[in-house]
Amino acid sequence: MSKTTFEDIKKALWAGANTFRDNIDAANYKDYVLSMFFVKYLSDTYAQSVDDLKEKYEGIRLERQIENLPFTLKYEYTFDYLLENQYATDLGNKISEALTGIESSNAILNGIFRGIDFNSESNLGKKEQKNPILRNLLNDFANLNLRPRNIETKEGQIPADVIGDAYEYMIGEFATMAGKKAGSFFTPQQVSEIMAQIVAPTENDRVYDPTCGSGSLLIRAARKGGFDKVQMYGQEVNSSAISMARMNMFIHGVKDANIKWGDTLANPQHLDSDGNLMKFECIVANMPFSKDKWAEGFNPGGEVSVDDDETDSGKKKAKKKEFKMEANLDRWHRFDIGVPPASKGDWAFLLHMIASMSGNGRVAAVAPHGVLFRGASEGRIRQTIIEKNLIDAVIGLPENLFYGTSIPACIIVFRKGRNTTDILFVDASKEFKKDKAKNVLEPANITKIVETYQAFRNGGNAEVEKYSHVATLDEIVQNEYNLNIPRYVDTFKEEEIINIDEVNAEIADLKTRIAEVEAQMAKYLEELGLN
Repeated sequence: MSKTTFEDIKKALWAGANTFRDNIDAANYKDYVLSMFFVKYLSDTYAQSVDDLKEKYEGIRLERQIENLPFTLKYEYTFDYLLENQYATDLGNKISEALTGIESSNAILNGIFRGIDFNSESNLGKKEQKNPILRNLLNDFANLNLRPRNIETKEGQIPADVIGDAYEYMIGEFATMAGKKAGSFFTPQQVSEIMAQIVAPTENDRVYDPTCGSGSLLIRAARKGGFDKVQMYGQEVNSSAISMARMNMFIHGVKDANIKWGDTLANPQHLDSDGNLMKFECIVANMPFSKDKWAEGFNPGGEVSVDDDETDSGKKKAKKKEFKMEANLDRWHRFDIGVPPASKGDWAFLLHMIASMSGNGRVAAVAPHGVLFRGASEGRIRQTIIEKNLIDAVIGLPENLFYGTSIPACIIVFRKGRNTTDILFVDASKEFKKDKAKNVLEPANITKIVETYQAFRNGGNAEVEKYSHVATLDEIVQNEYNLNIPRYVDTFKEEEIINIDEVNAEIADLKTRIAEVEAQMAKYLEELGLN
């Protein structure tokens, strides 16, 4: 039997995507394709585990060994059962029952299919439309063998790496197809790699992503420290993304990741035994850019949010009830140094991450450039954070890297226990390769960013002309705590000075040569009797 390759898995996933393409948008059908792929993965993995046990045990001993497997599947919950029943009139219901059965019989899988309904008429239509779609989806994966022993691996790989990477690949493709609707749930792998190397998890570190989406960024960071050597924590407000994250973790062989559902700002789920924010050594995040109404979770009455900076008094008078976020509403004191504006939650998320850092904690967060220079309350927050010596580096990225937006972003790095007040600025905005509709970072681009940062951290020379600059605190104060990268990294290229005399001489020479050619042509024409 031939081995199942990475390309085979991709082909099957694309077939699943094509089954839905003309029926519902990518933001919705990703849940069905990836969930069915996950059921196929569980079914094949479980089948191999049982077959392996049958070679060693029988009778009561076999039953006990099967019960001790990481998860168990009744036959009616398996992919094979669903495939056998593909012509059932209630196919959508059978699939949903199988998902419920998988969850209820396995504590580690409880809630993993949260909000995914294969019997949904609003998404899939009535039976006449729904059943053929679901039947085709089953057949898209029917010939895909995901038994671990059957997966073709490269040197240093395990089957979970191949299957997990294919799963992540497809999440990225869905993000591309869905655009803004789902793009925020996935961070490009090149960016994830930079952030993972910056925070550099080591053994026994807690790795945290407060806006974890599909979990790919968290996985990438944790892998640097070793899945079996670090602890993984995440939180996400979107239930569909939570499902993707948990499936993603499970496929990668991570069975103990602590992924929570809820609003990270209003209701953080990772708390210690005293109810305080849990502290983490490594934090990575691709937070929602400039999230509007970020404080609504602190506003149970549903009043209209207003800012301190709002000056339209006439507009204020027209409102019956107003809600203004204040620091004392947050019992974890994350906003004591300043409350971000209601219309832009960037610094709210950043302050949460800073409050969640351990004594040697480090943060790498993707953010819009506005966090570097916007004034008012954000300017005051930024100044305080700089004065507390918590900002380590600011790294500008190329535009059009991310799935949910084409605007350029930056990675802002925070670190506790810094031994310098200098801040590293990197302008990598021009270093990328064009790839279809998106820009991508090549390995050399990633290496250059990481090596520049590491040189800074190790006390080496991190100054690269037109690329990076190590700014002193005095420079930053002189710039009124504005961290806009062009203030520190001059990427302007002077135009070559033109020698007018040389240009005029070249023009004169060309005119002479043209005249000579024209005279020669006239001579030829005369000889031919055409002039």
